[in-house]
Amino acid sequence: MSLAKAIILSPSDNVAVANGKLEAGEALPNGVPTLTVIDPGHKVATRPIAAGEAVIKYAQAIGRATQDIAAGEHVHSQNLVFEAGRMPVVPPGTALEPTEADKARTFMGYRRADGRAGTRNFIGIIASVNCSTTVCKAISDEANRRLLPLYPGIDGFVPIVHGQGCGMSGTGDGMAVLHRTLAGYARHPNFGGALMIGLGCEVNQLTLYGQRGVVSSKRHFNIQDAGGSRKAVEKAMEILAEIAQEVGQLKREPIPLSEIVVGLQCGGSDGMSGITANPALGAAVDLLAGVGGIGILSETTEIYGAEHLLAYRATTPEVAKKLDGYIKWWEDHTALHGASIDNNPSPGNKRGGLTTILEKSLGAVAKGGQTPLTGVFGYGEKVTGHGLVFMDTPGYDPVSATGQVAGGANVIVFTTGRGSCFGCRPTPSIKVATNSTLYNAMEEDMDVNCGDIASGEKTIEQMGREMFELIIETASGRKTKSEEFGYGDNEFVPWHLGATL
Repeated sequence: MSLAKAIILSPSDNVAVANGKLEAGEALPNGVPTLTVIDPGHKVATRPIAAGEAVIKYAQAIGRATQDIAAGEHVHSQNLVFEAGRMPVVPPGTALEPTEADKARTFMGYRRADGRAGTRNFIGIIASVNCSTTVCKAISDEANRRLLPLYPGIDGFVPIVHGQGCGMSGTGDGMAVLHRTLAGYARHPNFGGALMIGLGCEVNQLTLYGQRGVVSSKRHFNIQDAGGSRKAVEKAMEILAEIAQEVGQLKREPIPLSEIVVGLQCGGSDGMSGITANPALGAAVDLLAGVGGIGILSETTEIYGAEHLLAYRATTPEVAKKLDGYIKWWEDHTALHGASIDNNPSPGNKRGGLTTILEKSLGAVAKGGQTPLTGVFGYGEKVTGHGLVFMDTPGYDPVSATGQVAGGANVIVFTTGRGSCFGCRPTPSIKVATNSTLYNAMEEDMDVNCGDIASGEKTIEQMGREMFELIIETASGRKTKSEEFGYGDNEFVPWHLGATL
């Protein structure tokens, strides 16, 4: 099909985005001719916009017209301004609705003893401290060599290792976040079982996890107590053989789609991220929310400037207040370190067509679709409820995704315009290319090509439906390309808060 020269992201928008250079007189999707040349990525009015009226993109106000704008006219810094705290909030557009048949569908997953649903059947070997990481890796290697061939029902033995656990305070935010993250992984529904390994003298003592019921007393020990590294590996093999006997017997069974929990990520973004892949993922989230599932939007530093619009979509004042609290924390936190999260569009962003900080942040928020915001959670907290929720995380993708998985995400969908390679075992990661050039160059890493939206071959809604179906297939066992390559052992990166002592 011929290239779609302009894209209208939502029926309620009053601007289109040029998908390639538009010459004067070229027709927009609604038939309006352009009045001037419009550069790629820039905005053009689809109807007259009066001075003082909100300019709508992503179904939200991104700024206010400073003068009358004619249909077909270029919309940018010369006639558009963002007024912090004064912009009208546009009611969310209509979310893509699932069918009645969708609501009755199931996926094939693993029902765990605590009632939660897993999409994979791994066994985890979890380090309490950096000092036990090498032994954890040795244990997983040995288990995958000796035990895995005996149990085809197990997806693998996964080392969960990191660089924290000692040289830090035993109290305070840093230890609380690390403990919450490790506990979230130990209890994750994609792990049929888990073994925790410590050194013995670290700050992050294993007894903390045993006392709080994260793992049983038989499923954690220290290397020092085992008599050394090699003896620790052999002791672990005895325990894992017992765990594998139990986990290897588990079978997939039909589970309602309402128990799919998807972590929403974007990284290595480009000018098409907020135009193709992110809105399409948002459409998939609308469908998932409609069947009772959960989509976790995160990366607090990436939604800054659009947080009041998320708050407007909050189902209760308490949800909105909690989101605002995290924004204020980040303002104080970055100021303490001489930084700022007020990332106004750079000159390069503006040359690419982005006019306001709100427009930039809405490109990231688009992953959350149009559905109401039902909950807000701290980093690594267990996510509950249904629909779209927000988890406070940094924008750095491995740290953000680690928090989402600790909170219970059993699928990750990761959009990228530059080609970020990523996996996060035990949770499968679906990689989505924002443009066809990237997809064709890195097809071995990309599961979905949203460049089909830019080419006019598919609409955002059609691509959203395809992603929704792929999420179900992946939850049911279909391997993603990052899984096939082996990504996921090195992407466990808990958020490191506090001083290194």
